[in-house]
Amino acid sequence: MSNVFVRYFNLMLITLVILSLFSFFLAYLFPGHPIENLTGVRLADISQLENSEFKYRSGESMLVQYWHYMSALFEGNWGKSFNSGLPLYDEITNVLPASIELSSYALFLSVLVGIPLGFLAAMKHHKFTDYSLLSVSVLGYSIPVFWLALLVILIFSLQLGWFPLSGRISLFYEIPKVTGFIMLDIFLSEIEDKQAAVNNVIRHSILPTLSIALVTTTLIIRITRRSVIETMNTEFIQAAFARGLSTRQVLFRHGIRNALMPIFPLLAMQFTTLLTNAMIVETIFSWPGIGNWLIQAIYHQDYPAIRAGMLAVSALVVIFTMSIDLTIRLMDPKRRRLKRAAI
Repeated sequence: MSNVFVRYFNLMLITLVILSLFSFFLAYLFPGHPIENLTGVRLADISQLENSEFKYRSGESMLVQYWHYMSALFEGNWGKSFNSGLPLYDEITNVLPASIELSSYALFLSVLVGIPLGFLAAMKHHKFTDYSLLSVSVLGYSIPVFWLALLVILIFSLQLGWFPLSGRISLFYEIPKVTGFIMLDIFLSEIEDKQAAVNNVIRHSILPTLSIALVTTTLIIRITRRSVIETMNTEFIQAAFARGLSTRQVLFRHGIRNALMPIFPLLAMQFTTLLTNAMIVETIFSWPGIGNWLIQAIYHQDYPAIRAGMLAVSALVVIFTMSIDLTIRLMDPKRRRLKRAAI
């Protein structure tokens, strides 16, 4: 077990180092002076230029510059935004929880809907129900996320008026920022009507969550269907049928547990897809997450913000994916026995 943990830790560390190297060299690939891209401050005179060059060791080797860059990252000095003039560390930690929250909503909804429908399709294998669910899953997977988001806005916001058009919560509510997760901040706040604020957040979250969850739900349906079919065709399941157990008994005693185990690692990998789709949908719904923030940085050619945002999102995806995969590997005896080359 310790060997597996060490290998995963080394793999994650190497990946993060590669990401940091790519982020560092972006300062030399963007237009403008590299020191401006490193500091995030427009340099107006020679004295500022000389001071910044001394601070970032721009006259020394790339290795020394990279060392100072990493030191600044660990100290929380990620530079400043060209657009707002605020420290990038504060801005990213302010918008990142909103993206994580939206992705979590979509993942929960996808699992809640996708796994039961996947089991239903597998138990009705090669029947009308199976073909119908497969057709719906193919259709849902083929719909572009941005087009679906615009469609639900047109129908449910503009025509029917059921849900808000944009935003995370109504401007009527002033929720003090504590954690960045709006639901948790509501419960930690001292506002009078917390239930009304929660209902308002839910109404704002429904349309973007549905837009993101559709693609992931269709994937989970197909993954679950395939896993259940493979499990039900195994020898120990056939032996259970031979002992006279009904389909319901076999499914609940043996099928569900063994079919879900291969699904969990694949569900963890869907977080990357969810976060990517969330960054697209955030722009359409004006959701105050890191996706919308990065798009605004690109519009304003805010190179320090683009570089820091890409590094933060990439590091989050790598850490989350490898941590979940490691947890599942340690919990599943079959995966613990896999050879080193399987990683």
